[in-house]
Amino acid sequence: MHRCYQGAAAALTVVAGIALAPAPAEAATYTAPLRTAVSALPTATEVRAGYRRTLFPIWKDADHDGCNTRNEVLIAEAKTKPTVSAGCHLTGGRWYSYYDRTYWTLATDLDIDHVVPLAEAWDSGARRWTTAKRQAYANDLGDKRSLVAVTDNVNQAKGDQDPGTWMPPAASARCRYLGEFVAVKLRWRLTVNPAEKRAMTRYAAACPNATITVTRA
Repeated sequence: MHRCYQGAAAALTVVAGIALAPAPAEAATYTAPLRTAVSALPTATEVRAGYRRTLFPIWKDADHDGCNTRNEVLIAEAKTKPTVSAGCHLTGGRWYSYYDRTYWTLATDLDIDHVVPLAEAWDSGARRWTTAKRQAYANDLGDKRSLVAVTDNVNQAKGDQDPGTWMPPAASARCRYLGEFVAVKLRWRLTVNPAEKRAMTRYAAACPNATITVTRA
C-alpha cells in the first residue's frame, strides 16, 4: 500500500401505537466550505481521564508488505522517492515538512504527526472506541490528511495540542493545517471543546473558504 456505504432498510418502531420512523443515517461523505465545516463540529467537554498512548496501537503493517504505517507515509510523501531495501529500510529520499517549510534527506529527522493528536482524539470521543477502532485511527492511511511527515522537533513541540494552543510555526502553513485538522475531526466524528472551536473559527475567518470533503471512517 503506498498511499461503503451500505444502505439498510429499517423497520418502523411502534411505541404505544405510534409508528416512529428511524433517524436518518449519517451520510458517508461530508462536503462543506471550511467555515461551515468548523461551525458543524459538535462541541463537548474534553475528558482526559484514562488516557494512555498504548491504547492506540501504532505503526502497523496492515497490508503485510514489510513496511509499517510510518514508512508508508514516508514513501508516499517523499519529494524524491527513497530506495526501499530489506526490512523497509529507506535511503536516498527527500522530504518536505510543511509545518516549518524545511527539507530533509534523512528519514530519522522526521516524525509522523497525527494531525489530531492521539490524546486529543481520546479527549474528543476516542475513549469510547474499541481498541481496534483506535488502532485504525492511529494508522489511518485512508485519508492523506490524517498523518503527515514533519520535522521531529516541531512535532514534539506540538505534542498533544489543538489549534487553540498550537499552530505550525510557518504562517503560510496554518490554513492548510486547519483544513486538515477539521477534516480529521469530521472523518472520525470527533468533538471540539469551546476554546478550540473559537480558535478554529477565528483562524478559518482569515483563510480561503475552501471546500472540505471527507469520507467518514
